[in-house]
Amino acid sequence: MADLFIDGEWVAGAKGLTRDIHCPADGSLVGTVDEATREDTERAIRAARIAFDDGRWSSVSATDRGAFLNRVADLLERDTEVIANAESRDTGKRIIEARYDVGDVVSSFRWFAGLANTNQGRIVEPGATGVFSRVAYEPVGVCGLITPWNYPLLQAAWKVAPALAAGNTFVIKPSELTPHTTIHLMRVLAEAGLPSGVGNLVLGAGAEAGAALSDHPDVDMVSFTGGLITGRRIMAAAAGTVKKVALELGGKNPNIIFADADLEAAIDNAATAIFLHSGQVCSAGARLIVEESIHDLVVDRVVAIAESIRLGGPFDGHAESGALISADHRAKVDAYVQRGIAEGAVLRCGGKAPDGAEFADGYYYLPTVLDGCNTTMSCVQDESFGPVLTVETFTTEEEAVRLGNDTIYGLAGAVWTGDVNRAQRVANALRHGTIWINDYHPYRPSAEWGGFKQSGVGRELGIAGLAEYVEPKHIYQNLSPAPSGWFSGAECE
Repeated sequence: MADLFIDGEWVAGAKGLTRDIHCPADGSLVGTVDEATREDTERAIRAARIAFDDGRWSSVSATDRGAFLNRVADLLERDTEVIANAESRDTGKRIIEARYDVGDVVSSFRWFAGLANTNQGRIVEPGATGVFSRVAYEPVGVCGLITPWNYPLLQAAWKVAPALAAGNTFVIKPSELTPHTTIHLMRVLAEAGLPSGVGNLVLGAGAEAGAALSDHPDVDMVSFTGGLITGRRIMAAAAGTVKKVALELGGKNPNIIFADADLEAAIDNAATAIFLHSGQVCSAGARLIVEESIHDLVVDRVVAIAESIRLGGPFDGHAESGALISADHRAKVDAYVQRGIAEGAVLRCGGKAPDGAEFADGYYYLPTVLDGCNTTMSCVQDESFGPVLTVETFTTEEEAVRLGNDTIYGLAGAVWTGDVNRAQRVANALRHGTIWINDYHPYRPSAEWGGFKQSGVGRELGIAGLAEYVEPKHIYQNLSPAPSGWFSGAECE
């Protein structure tokens, strides 16, 4: 079966290229999919361009676009088990995590379904009589959507839903490692009645299949979620045609624990913050910043939790965490750990692949804690995107804030304290897009998601998540036109 979706049809790539997708937990073959070349992507862009310019989707009322997104949500909810199984096999994540992801996907579509009819513009005070002045919000146009491998369908939903709610057309390219749930999404969109050309799918590596989404003049906006280095390249490529750009580029997120916190909750959540999905989460609490007086207690218990975590495949009912996405990524994580140790970090646990035949065919890495860290170390500054926790200490509130902000990233962070006033002070002082107080990881589709500094530009979700996909237009109408009289010789004979 052909796997590219272009102009309402499932097609193979122009050059007949394919890619085998293997489960990172055990190396088993998940499937073989078609891959696109630049030629295929440009064909998809042309389809999206024509579909936008003839108004086949933007002319649909906002109410009907919202109803469509609700239908999509219903169909995705219907297919929960199929989607969760596909996501688990592509990513290696546990099936229970994949089911949660599908629930979040459904919630995202429902949020933007409800938001679709709320962006109808506003009347503007004209400052004069006989004038009608308004601001309209119009779709951006053709959107290039590039999504990562860690949450393939969720990240697709965060982009596709607002793009369609606003009346845009799109071309989406998921990670070449995890294509299957995005393929399923396109089938659901077609089943729900999306007109041909409005939504298009290309598969393959970024350099071949994705580059045109950043530099092609017929693409009006590019939205990317992924690594910082790739994000910089996309931003530079988009500059040539001055595209609208939205980037979510990861983080190096501080999790700050004060001595007066509920330590049982703080310690448990510190482990969850970093070891959920093997640390392959952009908002992972990878930096544990703990008050010096409780360092030993907190770190000893976090290490004990880390050492007890049971690794296993997606469908292993006893597993608590899974594999990394690929051999290359595991090698990168291990190099990161070894570099940190060479710089003076103290390895408390992990730091290698697990022993045992049951792990031999997968890309597992033991939950790892690096103690005795400071902000001069690469392991504190660089994003590992793996199950690696670094530990720093502080003695004052001011020092805690300074450490929390000592990063080029600014995606998320947390503060644990029993002092309500301190909680608010620290939350206000931390320069990150999401701050949790006495919690870690929850989010709502109704709240904006995105980062400060080099964690990206723009926002997903919330009201701003829809605003990324529209352009404001001021329309000023003089109801009583008359000569301005500015130039003396301008009077008509």
